[in-house]
This record gives sequence, structure tokens and C-alpha cells, in this order.
Amino acid sequence: ASDAPRNQPPSSDVVARPVGVCSMMRLPVQASPEGLDAAFVGVPLDIGTSNRPGARFGPRRIREESVMLRAANPSTGALPFQSLMVADLGDVNVNLYNLQDSCRLIREAYEKIVAAGCIPLTLGGDHTITYPILQAMAKKHGPMGLLHVDAHTDTTDKALGEKVYHGTPFRRCVDEGLLDCKRVVQIGIRGSAVTLDPYRYSRSQGFRVVLAEDCWMKSLVPLMGEVRQQMGGKPMYISFDIDGLDPAYAPGTGTPEIAGLTPSQALEIIRGCRGLNVVGCDLVEVSPPYDPSG
Repeated sequence: ASDAPRNQPPSSDVVARPVGVCSMMRLPVQASPEGLDAAFVGVPLDIGTSNRPGARFGPRRIREESVMLRAANPSTGALPFQSLMVADLGDVNVNLYNLQDSCRLIREAYEKIVAAGCIPLTLGGDHTITYPILQAMAKKHGPMGLLHVDAHTDTTDKALGEKVYHGTPFRRCVDEGLLDCKRVVQIGIRGSAVTLDPYRYSRSQGFRVVLAEDCWMKSLVPLMGEVRQQMGGKPMYISFDIDGLDPAYAPGTGTPEIAGLTPSQALEIIRGCRGLNVVGCDLVEVSPPYDPSG
């Protein structure tokens, strides 16, 4: 860490929480990723959804709620803003009338972010967006390791004749060689499916598939120890679908499935990634209209 001044979320002891521009953690908004170690990026797209829409409003609502996030974590000792320069890059422009064109716009935007040496912290948006993001990430880093938290494998081949939607991103990533399949772990998978093919496909590619049943009533710290060994020091990406959590905790999503992960297990997963070579991450499928509190 250098002594150069860095962006800091304003303290609520000094600036009232409702005050200021609605950015992630009320950090400065800037147009360019130059000079940033990491940046929050919104991708307000939901035309790849198969059930209930609304994830286009996810980035805005996440930013509103982020006013409660503070700069220090007493539990872990984390002080990220003392060593990282972070800002909010706003939203990627998307074409709400053309999913393929939206993927192009996302890919091109992320190529510029990654080329600047900036780690993108993405606010989604449905899970389709991870596909063009990983296209951009793999262009720089090569085949990526992936930690994927979700109720669904998202390895379907196609639906209604379409090969790109929120149920297919990781199938398309495998098709294009974007993933290091021996370093892909999917956690929280559960629920019914049209066929058994998505589970079989993931495992046939070498993915580790951790069913929700294997997580019930236990700490995931031991699991994450194994994941750390599997990921090693090579570049990896985290994709966290909010429906990985049980809808009792997170109802604001379009495809809820019962018997999911708890918030404490989610924190164990995220904290278990400490020290790994995480070059990007996303939180997707947040659909505010389906949460009674917004």
C-alpha cells in the first residue's frame, strides 16, 4: 500500500446516509477505469430471463442499499479502501430489445475495463451477463477458474431455440474455451429440471457440483478449504446468483428454489476466497420487485 490518497465511502458520522449521489457505497463516480484497482459496474439487463423479470433494476437497488455498507469489517479486520483505489463506473449501456447486441456491448465495455488493469465488481442483471463478461476476462487472462454459487447449473444448451439466455452462460463459456474446467466449482445447486442433462453436463466437463443437500445444516469452511486448493494461484472469477440463497432470506429474484443456502454460508463462501487470485466477480439475478421491502 502506498501513501497516495484513495477514495473512501463517506462516514455516516459526517455525512447523513440519504445525502449524496446514489453510487455504490457512495464512492465517487467516474467514467474511466484508469488508475483504479477495482470498480463497481452495473449491468441492468433482464431480457435473458426465463421466468420473472425485474433484474434490470438490480444495480440501482443494490446501490441504494449499499449506503449501509461501511469501510471497515470488525469481524475480519478488512480495510479494503486503505489499500485499493475503488470507484463506481456507472452502468454499461445495454440494448433491451436485442440480447445478442447487449452481449456485444457488455463484452466491449469489459474489455476496456480489464485492459486498464481494473478488477470489475459487477452488479446484475440476469445471469446472461456473465457470458460476455467472461469473454472479456478470458481474452486477457486465458481460461478462467470459476466459483459459481447458484440454485441452477446454467449449463442448459438452449431454450425456445435460443442458445443465449440466463440458463446457458456456462455452456457457452465451455464451448468457447473460456473456462479452466478442472477449476470450476458450482455450489448450492438444487431444484427440479427438465432433464438430468445440466447436472450430467457439468460433471462431464470436470466441474465440481456441490448440491444444496450437501450443504444443509453445516459450515462450508471445510468445503472452501478444498476449493482453495483446487483454484490454486491462477486467475479465477466469482459469479454469485442471489437465488443461491434460500428465498426465505432473499425473495427478490426471478427463479426462486426452496432449501437453499443461508446468509452465513454465503459469507463463509466469500470469506473463503480470501487470498485467491480473484480477477472479477458478479452478483446477479437481484430482482427488487419480488422482495416485499423492495
